[in-house]
Amino acid sequence: MGIYGAINSAVSGLTAQATALENISGNVANSQTTGYKRLDTTFADLVSGGGATQATQVSGTTFATSRATNTVQGDISSVEVDTYMAINGEGYFVVTQAADVVDGSTTFADETFYTRAGDFERNQEGYLINSSGYYLQGFPLDPDTGNAIGDNPTVIQIDNQPLAASATTTVDYQANLPRVPNTTDYDGSDEATALLAGSVGAGNVAVANNQDFLDTSISGGSITIYNQNGTAMNVEVRYAKTQNADAGVPQNDIWTMYVGTGGDATNSWYDVASMEFDDTGALIDVDDGVIGTANAANTGLTIGSLDIGGVTASNIEISFANGSLTQYSDPDGVASSVSLDQDGFPAGELTGVAVDESGRVIASYSNNQQRAVYEIPLATFEAEQNLRRVDGAGFAATTSSGEADLTGGGQILAKKLELSNADIADEFSKLIITQQAYSANSRIVTSADEMLDSALNMIR
Repeated sequence: MGIYGAINSAVSGLTAQATALENISGNVANSQTTGYKRLDTTFADLVSGGGATQATQVSGTTFATSRATNTVQGDISSVEVDTYMAINGEGYFVVTQAADVVDGSTTFADETFYTRAGDFERNQEGYLINSSGYYLQGFPLDPDTGNAIGDNPTVIQIDNQPLAASATTTVDYQANLPRVPNTTDYDGSDEATALLAGSVGAGNVAVANNQDFLDTSISGGSITIYNQNGTAMNVEVRYAKTQNADAGVPQNDIWTMYVGTGGDATNSWYDVASMEFDDTGALIDVDDGVIGTANAANTGLTIGSLDIGGVTASNIEISFANGSLTQYSDPDGVASSVSLDQDGFPAGELTGVAVDESGRVIASYSNNQQRAVYEIPLATFEAEQNLRRVDGAGFAATTSSGEADLTGGGQILAKKLELSNADIADEFSKLIITQQAYSANSRIVTSADEMLDSALNMIR
C-alpha cells in the first residue's frame, strides 16, 4: 500500500470516528427524551488485497456502522399522570400519525409505527397522543363481555358521551333479625308485646295505622335504587314480627318485611313478603306478600312493580342467598349486620381516563362507575434491531425486522415513564476515546505528508 495507502486508511479512520462522534452527540442530545434508544458505533476493518497469507498482507481501512440498543431498557420513573405508561420488558406501543383534519375531525395515516415513549395524554377529541404526536392504538372492548373486538388495533378515542343509566335488578340483602325485637311497645318481659300490633292488620300498612306500625316494628336498613331511566328511589325497609314459636306447639318465628311507600295517600308501607325461621335461626321459607313473590329456592323474592313517591321501578330481585338473612338472639333487639347492595346506577358524565396494570384504558364517570374501553397491545418483532428509526423515538417495521406480533410483550406499568437509555457519563467516556482516536488518525495523515515531502526532496 505504501504511504498513499496509509493516508487512505487514516482518512477512513477519521470518517469512522466522525460517525461515532455523531452518534455520541445524538445520544447526549436525547439523554432526556422519553423512551429514546441510543445508537452505539461498531467499527469493522476492510482487508487490503495483495497477499495470500497474513504475513504478506497489511492492515486495511475501517468503516463505522450504527448498532441499535432497542433491547436495552431505560430507567423507569414514577409520574402522576394517569394515562402515562411504561413497558417493563419486550414490546412497543402501536401508534400512528395524523394525516389531515376533515370537517374538524382528525384523519389518520395508513402507516403504523411503534414506540416506547408512553407519555400519552387525552386531547380535546378524546385521542391518546404522546409528545411526539403519535396516536395510541388498541383493541376496543365489548361492553358486555369485556373481551377485545377484532384482530387489528384502531386509534383509541374516549369520547365525552355520558354513560347510560342502568336499572337496579338485584338487591343483595344481609341482616340478622333479633329473636325478640326491642320495639316501642315491648314491655321487656312479655314477648307478645313485641309482635306487630293487631290494629295494623295484614297486608299493606294504611296511613291511619302508621304510628302503631312504627311502634311495633324495627328498622331493616335503607338503600337507594334506580329505575329504568336512572331516577333515584330511596327504599326504606322495616320488619315486624308476626308470630312467635310457642313451647310445645309446632310453629316457627315469622317476620314480615315492609318497604316505605314514600308518601302514598292510602298506604304508608308495602307488605313485601313473610320470612319463617326455625329454632336455629335459619331462614327456611319465604311467603308471598302484597308486592313480593317468593322464588322457588326460598333464597329471595321478586318485586314486580315498586312505586315510591310516584317513581316506579320494575322487576327487582331481593336476594337472601348464602344464608344472609338470619334470626339469632340479639341483646339489643335490633337488626344487626345489616348490609344492602344493589347493581343499578344513574347516568354519568366522563370524569377521567386512566390506564391500569393489565394494559386496559379505563373510563371513569361521575356516577362512580368505571368501564374498561380499550386493551393496549404490545408489538414484538423477531429482529427488532432491524427496525427503521423515525422521528419522535418511533420505529417502523422493515422486511428485515419481520411483521409485528401483537400477542406477547412485557408488562405495561401505569403512571410510569421509561427514560432514555443513553447515559451521559458513559457517552462522555466514549467521547474521550473517540476524540483521541480522531487525533491519532489525523497525526498519521500529518506523518505521511511529511514522509512524502522527504521523498520529493530526495531529487533536489
